[in-house]
Amino acid sequence: MNSLIPLIGMTLGQLQQVAAECGMPRFAAKQMCRWLYEKRATDISQMTDLSKPAREKLAKRYTIGLEAPLSQAVSTDGTIKYLFRGCGGRAVEAVYIPDGERATLCVSSQAGCRMGCTFCMTGRYGYQGDLTAHQIMNQVLAIPQSLSLTNIVFMGMGEPLDNLDAVMQAIEILTAPWGLAWSPKRITVSSIGKMPQLQTLLSQTKVHIAISLHSPLTSQRAEIMPVERAFPIKKVLETRGKESM
Repeated sequence: MNSLIPLIGMTLGQLQQVAAECGMPRFAAKQMCRWLYEKRATDISQMTDLSKPAREKLAKRYTIGLEAPLSQAVSTDGTIKYLFRGCGGRAVEAVYIPDGERATLCVSSQAGCRMGCTFCMTGRYGYQGDLTAHQIMNQVLAIPQSLSLTNIVFMGMGEPLDNLDAVMQAIEILTAPWGLAWSPKRITVSSIGKMPQLQTLLSQTKVHIAISLHSPLTSQRAEIMPVERAFPIKKVLETRGKESM
């Protein structure tokens, strides 16, 4: 099982490469997208509009890749904390937050964090590694409430802009018509303000962005958030996407 490559977390372009590798026509990639992100298949054998030989060849190297949470903890207010396999020997958390008609999932993007904010428990654990797009999307797709989610927030473990490629890939899957087809306004990315990566996010997506402030005073913020020295909050708040400049 561990030697098989997960399909969840792949984009349409990546699935087109998989289709070519397995001798399938290019349009088979959209069929796989539909099974992965719309029909929520749990096994390649369920992809019945692919030929049986194609499914058999696909299954020799690939797997759907859904991984159930390792554990869960339910709060009295209905919030559920899920623990997932991470990397570097550390598990990561995703938190389901029901609130009336809203159902928000807070996802992690890294195992640990290297930003060094003094108030952050995750930062005290140190940095163990970046999550893959598969591991990010698995948090969204593997929980029982997956189909009822209304919002995603990248506010779990890690700094999302420190793992920008995987986060951008997950956002593409969440918002693309061949993926979950969500409005980008249902997604919020929280960051302490890594400016080059923030500019990329602003230029290439329309998601909401939340900047962690913690103190409006430059000197005080620098004491608790080392990133202030590299990327002062004043300049962060002035950042615009390249198309807007």
